[in-house]
Amino acid sequence: MERITFGVLGPVVAWDAAGGVLGLKGPRHRAVLARLITARRRVVPVARLVEDLWDEPGPGAVGAVQTFVAALRRVLEPDRPARTPARLLVTEGPGYALRAAPDTVDAWRFEAAVGAAAQQPPAQALEQLQTALEAWRGPAYAEFAQEDWARGERSRLAELRLRAVEQQAQARLDLGLAAEAVPELHAHLADHPWREEAWRLLALALYRSGRQADALAVLRRARAMLADELGVDPGPELRGLETDILAQDPRLDAEPLTAAERLWTRTVAVYDRAVVGRTRSRLESTVDLLRNLAVTGGSGLQAAQETRLAAITAAQELGDPHLTARVIGAYDVPAIWTRNDDPQQARQIVAAAERTLATLPRDDSHEVARCRLLATIALEMRGTRCARGPQAAREAEEIARRLDDPTLLAFALNGAFMQSCTRAGLAPRRDAIGAELVTLSARHGLVTFEVLGHLIQVQAHSALGDFPAADEHAAAADRLAERHERPLTGVFTQWYRALRLAASGRTAQAETAYRTAAAGLHGSGMPGVEHGLLPLALLCLRLADGSTSARKVAEHVDPDADWGPYRPWAEVFVALRTGRHADAQAMLRALPEPPADLLYEALCCLEAAVALVLGDRAALERAHTRLRPAAGELAGAGSGLVTLGPVDRWLTVIINALA
Repeated sequence: MERITFGVLGPVVAWDAAGGVLGLKGPRHRAVLARLITARRRVVPVARLVEDLWDEPGPGAVGAVQTFVAALRRVLEPDRPARTPARLLVTEGPGYALRAAPDTVDAWRFEAAVGAAAQQPPAQALEQLQTALEAWRGPAYAEFAQEDWARGERSRLAELRLRAVEQQAQARLDLGLAAEAVPELHAHLADHPWREEAWRLLALALYRSGRQADALAVLRRARAMLADELGVDPGPELRGLETDILAQDPRLDAEPLTAAERLWTRTVAVYDRAVVGRTRSRLESTVDLLRNLAVTGGSGLQAAQETRLAAITAAQELGDPHLTARVIGAYDVPAIWTRNDDPQQARQIVAAAERTLATLPRDDSHEVARCRLLATIALEMRGTRCARGPQAAREAEEIARRLDDPTLLAFALNGAFMQSCTRAGLAPRRDAIGAELVTLSARHGLVTFEVLGHLIQVQAHSALGDFPAADEHAAAADRLAERHERPLTGVFTQWYRALRLAASGRTAQAETAYRTAAAGLHGSGMPGVEHGLLPLALLCLRLADGSTSARKVAEHVDPDADWGPYRPWAEVFVALRTGRHADAQAMLRALPEPPADLLYEALCCLEAAVALVLGDRAALERAHTRLRPAAGELAGAGSGLVTLGPVDRWLTVIINALA
């Protein structure tokens, strides 16, 4: 299904995967969509929609709502086959729900970004807040300002935006950028003069800019405004700040930058002056910086991913294929998850790499560039079933081995790992890749690839049921991550430890651990990992010991959860839960083959679980064929995240059902 995104931070709009605006027809259609978005994935009964759309509904109001929904579905899911259930704007019980993923609605992304920024260091928080505030195109739900159903959400989002502006100013103060905070706070207060926190921040920013008299004048203005307009005195924070400014309390001064921060700031400034006008040098340095930024996780990873394509585009515009090859190939950031965070961007990077490959001379002097481009293609084509991905991985590995370049080989092995999920049962192959990466990287000081090698072996040994070995690799990865400041490593080792509990049959403890791990994953900058993972993990957990049927487990499947890319499999369980067996069977048969990623075996087992309840022989035979190469392994455990128990048990149950 094409990825559709929605905008409500301004007029209500929907965009297709290419960023084109979708035609949502008339105002009633937009109102239905907006009303469903305010429900945040919950069901809105048809009767409530009728009440919200009309002051005095006529006898045809219900039919009109159904017509609006049908028209919206044609716009949002144009390629959905006739008579198949909708996956985005769904019918559930007495009404409708929009099952939009959390990152597909700008307001939801904004809320998550503001919450994450509150937990981040000032530099990351400032960057995240700037990006989040840029998403606003006008007042939220702009064309529905007078509607009662929109009023609460509009007010909530408006308040959140005001807090974000103030958080942004606080981040500037924390970074020693007091003077930069002053104009934005003046503008903020001009529109919202009742904000005591904004007055406090402005006075503090002026004081730290050496403007004590102006700071005191601001506090006097705040006192007068609050008294005249609201009939109240300033709160204790404003009163205390005035006292501290008069006393020139040293606690008001910004905390001094550490030696490392001063060195960084000075070096960046010197470099910026030195390369003025040298576009090529700036581009190559940008990619080097992005590569280091990516391993910091959170907004750093997100910013690196967002800026990477812009750097490639800028290089292409210069018309220099050698520069473009260096810019594309320099982003050798180790990748452990076999699903892309941004498939559309991945396709664009692959296309750019292929174009660049075609223009490079085929001689020895360009072999390094060719190897890096091929490894990039292999990495970016992860999770697909296109033959080009494995081919590019093989070619990159051959060149790297021929050149005997350890850094190139580590990059190429990462590409080979990404293309090692084309079928079930390939854990031994991934184990070998991980082992070589650990040995190679330890010998040549390639720390990030050494961490990657250990994480790959955590996954592979989990699949093979060798948890003592997996424990050792998890501990080694954590030690390296702590020593070299690689925070994303802990995200994966925390999920692995939840998997360990699940594999040992400690279901209650495992569920708690999964929920804790999911909280740690939030804001990590890895939507390809995060979306849908927690509900999927809990579903697998309930099926892992083989004692509970899919029919019973389906009772716990929450249709309103963020299932992300796993929604097609979850919806089969939802149909089973509501007794719609014919729909469940149709959905089961319409399921595509699971993506070529680390959750392949897990999704095959979910299909088998439903097929066992429905007695669908074709689906059972298909699942048996797909799972058979993984005999002797733990289903799903190759992800290092979830498991559905021994593959052998699933094969036996399927064979017995087919007998």
